[in-house]
Amino acid sequence: MKKLLGCIRRADEDFGMIQDGDKIAVGVSGGKDSIALLYGMRLYQYFSKAKYEIVGITLDMGLFHPDTAELADFCAKNDIPYHVEPTEIGNIVFDIRKESNPCALCSNLKRGALHDAAIAQGCNKVALGHHFDDVLETLMMSLLFEGRFNTFSPITYMDRKQIHVIRPMVYAYEMEIMGAVKRHNLPVFKSGCPADGVTKREEMKDNVREIIKKYPDFKERVLTALRNSDNRHLW
Repeated sequence: MKKLLGCIRRADEDFGMIQDGDKIAVGVSGGKDSIALLYGMRLYQYFSKAKYEIVGITLDMGLFHPDTAELADFCAKNDIPYHVEPTEIGNIVFDIRKESNPCALCSNLKRGALHDAAIAQGCNKVALGHHFDDVLETLMMSLLFEGRFNTFSPITYMDRKQIHVIRPMVYAYEMEIMGAVKRHNLPVFKSGCPADGVTKREEMKDNVREIIKKYPDFKERVLTALRNSDNRHLW
């Protein structure tokens, strides 16, 4: 967990993610990344220069209800406020719209629901559990499927909702997160999504693994490119 906290601290210092008085909603899907972020943000409160609050928020998708009992118990033991927001997103995507490629619509609906839930909880920021492997996979997908050299930013202002979205784990690698979750026995649970594990992102994960086998420093090279000041439209 020490290494993960170091990544959170570096991202905070590099991009000015957290300020005094912030109340940050941590989106908790139940997967390893969001659980690690929730715990990391709780621990970071002890040595962050800024004083901030957090609240964990899980979206109940309606069609498939997550078992959040263990997570709720974990939050209570660690003095983390926790909220489950009911939605009908699963029903809309899979029953009403019957989407053959559901991820884009689902992502948009979840984003809006999470932002609304965060605002209702009095938050001015939302923290998401994206790590550097997600950054890299998004970059590759954008290049291959859209013809653009693009990926998400560490911090984004959503002007329609007047809320900031931060990604404190952008410097962390997925393997580091997996190790932290296992060592600390963090309460991971399945999302229940029918499309889980069969998305284009999973396919891209496999492609990136093959590239790294041949070019072991691939991730470090991409990070250097993203932070290059000449690429002003990126980081």
